[in-house]
Amino acid sequence: MNFDFDAYVTAALFDRTGRASFALGDGSVRFEGGESLEAHDGAVLSACLPPTGEGVITGGDDGRVVLTTPAGATELAKVPGRWIDTVAASPDSKLIAFGAGRELHVRDPADPAFARVFQHEKSVADVAFDPKGRRLAVATYGGVWLWYARIADQKPVTLKWAGSHIALAWSPDGKFLVSAMQENQLHGWRVADEKNMRMGGYPSKVKSLAFMSKGNLLATSGANGAVCWPFAGATGPMGKQAAEIGWDESAVTTRIAATPDKSWLAAGLDDGRVWACDVTGEKLVPLKSDKDAAITALAISSDAKRVAWGDEDGGAGVADVG
Repeated sequence: MNFDFDAYVTAALFDRTGRASFALGDGSVRFEGGESLEAHDGAVLSACLPPTGEGVITGGDDGRVVLTTPAGATELAKVPGRWIDTVAASPDSKLIAFGAGRELHVRDPADPAFARVFQHEKSVADVAFDPKGRRLAVATYGGVWLWYARIADQKPVTLKWAGSHIALAWSPDGKFLVSAMQENQLHGWRVADEKNMRMGGYPSKVKSLAFMSKGNLLATSGANGAVCWPFAGATGPMGKQAAEIGWDESAVTTRIAATPDKSWLAAGLDDGRVWACDVTGEKLVPLKSDKDAAITALAISSDAKRVAWGDEDGGAGVADVG
């Protein structure tokens, strides 16, 4: 199943029923069933699944956070004059969070009166809930700040590391936190004792990262294949080497998608190709072999049986794995 949306694809997602959706640079959200809804007056900058797993939550350059389903679009929050560069939601705590400039906002869709705003010294680049949805990690310049999502007055824990941090991933057990940096490297922490983990050697910037295989592996983009770091044991990747799957000297992976409890991952490349792989066998399954614009969005369904992708020119598709 292929689509031509004629707009930059910001995000691809699968809801809890396995239905694919796409958030676009023209402000719309498209569903694979053909529904198209205008969510923003401007571009969609960020997207995630809602706590319920139904529909799509998007942040736009119009300062709005919107929940869109095939039945309609509902504004959840608005910060006039700000771009909403990152959104996150937790199915466990039912909270949503989003970055607006130097502010982190937390809302409860079930309680319109609940609102938290946490200030940072520099802009919020990414936000991620821990596995229980109680704690939030914020990527910013100089490191990562940790907040308890519901507590109004608090002093954050700051995990310091020089440089600009742009993307985050919690391990499924909450013991490790990994940040992609503006430089061609990752940085990680063992949260309990703030032990640092330097993870480098990338030829380009890491734009996406995801834990998989019950948290035993972290898969990332940013190289000629999918880079997989071992995280089994109490020390994570410290003192261990990463493996690279699907190495191809002619292309670089731009997006990675994986599910925490499965051994399948998907990779999108800068030449428009998409493949999937079960890392226990390392046999690549080509899903899109035609070379086109660079892949900018990628998702794999929770059962790891379907993959959706989108590119910078508006091309998109959904395919079965195997």
